[in-house]
Amino acid sequence: MTQRRLFIQSAVASAAAVLAPTAFSQAAPWPAKPINYLVAFPPGGTTDILARVISQKLGAALGATLVIENKGGAGGSVGSEIAARAPADGYNLLGGTISSHAINVSLYPKLGYDPVKSFTPVYLYGTNPVVLVVAANSPHKTLKDLLTAAKANPGKLSGASAGNGTSQHLAQELLAFKAGVKFTHVPYKGSAPAIQDVMSGQVDFMFDTTVVAGAHIQSGKLRALAVTSSKRLTDALTDVPTVAESGWPGTAGFEVVSWQALFAPAGTPKPIVDKLHAEILKIIQTPEMQERIKGLGMQPSTLTPEQVQAFQKAEIEKWAQVIKAANIKLE
Repeated sequence: MTQRRLFIQSAVASAAAVLAPTAFSQAAPWPAKPINYLVAFPPGGTTDILARVISQKLGAALGATLVIENKGGAGGSVGSEIAARAPADGYNLLGGTISSHAINVSLYPKLGYDPVKSFTPVYLYGTNPVVLVVAANSPHKTLKDLLTAAKANPGKLSGASAGNGTSQHLAQELLAFKAGVKFTHVPYKGSAPAIQDVMSGQVDFMFDTTVVAGAHIQSGKLRALAVTSSKRLTDALTDVPTVAESGWPGTAGFEVVSWQALFAPAGTPKPIVDKLHAEILKIIQTPEMQERIKGLGMQPSTLTPEQVQAFQKAEIEKWAQVIKAANIKLE
């Protein structure tokens, strides 16, 4: 009886050893189902626009459907926390930004995720200076006009943003700090509703990326007063001066550059991350995408996932210093 039991156990073990690799080899290759692409901001903003442009081409390259899901709030923190808790199986991606993955950690006392440890960088789409805009019928024709009015009337001028802690918010606070003026910050749940109120005159001005503001500037609904890069943009808004060019005391060296990136939950298999990176790199390097991205004022990136993480860590340190120096606090 004992010998019979041992024989059966041995036979089962042998069969398992033979069948295991067969079963593994027959497993469905990735991707075998739709991929969820979570955008941590409302529809209509920069992160959302890029997600929809990239997902169409990436889906075709992978032979899979990418489903866009918007979860805005708290400068991208709400959606980022959701993504951080999603399975790290290659079927969950997150459109992250300078806000959600570099700034928020220094602004919010408690985050439901770690911007570095909770995620694996996949691709840095590019960097993007922001532009200060006012309504087309605004009495402020230049940045100097705006700052002069703010100096004479502390707190009277209002500035919109896509939410507390976003790059738009920090650009506004940093300008106020360096220029020695005071603005009233008006946070929104995303760029789209914020910029609408700027165009209608309900809010005096706003910093936003050229991805969102560019079309409204071209249509004549917004007037661009300054860009936040160290030099004028060469592919878009070439006639718009930098903040530093205003000549206002304290603004020399002023620079704020936003960025957009794709992340996956920490622990996502490296072969999948490498595959995603490789396919997106091919997409970004096509003449069509190069022209489209540069036309929006963005500088495309070719950094590897490892380089993106190093860049991200440097950004976290940089903004921590800026927030501390400017004494920026959330309301």
